[in-house]
Amino acid sequence: MKLSRFAALSSSLLLGAVLAFTGAGQAQAAEAAALDYVALGDSYSSGLGAGSYDSGSGDCKRSSKAYPVLWAVTNAPSSFAFTACSGARTGDVTGSQLGPVNSGTDLVSITVGGNDAGFADVMTTCVLQSEATCVARVNTARAYVDSTLPGQLDSVYNAISAKAPAAQVVVIGYPRFYQLNGTCVAGLTEVERSAINGAADHLNSLLAKRAADHGYRFADVTGPFTGHEICSPASWLHSVNWLNIGESYHPTAQGQSGGYLPAFSSAV
Repeated sequence: MKLSRFAALSSSLLLGAVLAFTGAGQAQAAEAAALDYVALGDSYSSGLGAGSYDSGSGDCKRSSKAYPVLWAVTNAPSSFAFTACSGARTGDVTGSQLGPVNSGTDLVSITVGGNDAGFADVMTTCVLQSEATCVARVNTARAYVDSTLPGQLDSVYNAISAKAPAAQVVVIGYPRFYQLNGTCVAGLTEVERSAINGAADHLNSLLAKRAADHGYRFADVTGPFTGHEICSPASWLHSVNWLNIGESYHPTAQGQSGGYLPAFSSAV
C-alpha cells in the first residue's frame, strides 16, 4: 500500500512537472510569437560569408543563413525586419537601418563597430605588408576603439532607445579570428595573429561595456567559436578568399548557425 501511494505520488509529481514544462514551453513560444523583431548591423549580422544571399538586398548581402533569419524561422515572431548591411558603420545604422524600429518594437539585435575601427584595412595591411606594419595598424585600430568608437556607439544606442524605448536590445560581438599554434603552415605570423585576436577582444570589451551602460545585453561569441577559428581543424570563418575577397574573415553558414545563433538565442 505504501509503495502504491509512493508510486501514485511520484506519477502525480512527474505529470505536474511535465505539464509545467510544457506550459512553460508554450508560454515561451507564445512570447516569441508576439515579438516584433528588427535585426540591424554590419556584415556579421547580414550573413556575408554564409551564402544564399537575397538578390533583392544587393551589396548588403543579406543571407537566409544569417542568425537573425535562423532565429526568426525558429521562433516565428509576429514581425521581422532585416536591415543589416555588409560594410555598415555606426553612421549607416542610424542613417538608413532604423526605419522599421518604432515604439512597438520588442527585440533588436545589432553587430556594429568593426568597420568603424577599420577592420577591412587592418586585415588587408596584415595580409599584404610586413609584420611590423601589421602590428602598427592593429594598434591604430585599438586606439580608435578607445578614443572615438565609444561616442559613435552611444549615438547608435541612443537612437535605438529613442525610437523603441521598451525594446530588448542585444549587442553581439565578434569572434577571435585565429587559433594560435594551429594547423596553418603559411600566411600571417603568430605575432600578427595574436595581435589581431587581441584587437577583437579589445573591441568586444568596449561593446560589452557600452551595452551594459545602456541597459542592453551583450552576446559574446568567442566561446562558441573557440575551436572553430581559422587555423583550427574545423574553422567556421573564411580565411583569405582571393576569388571572393569580401567573404574573407567572415563566418561561414556553420559560423552563423553554430556560433552566432546560440549566442543570440541565449541572450534573448
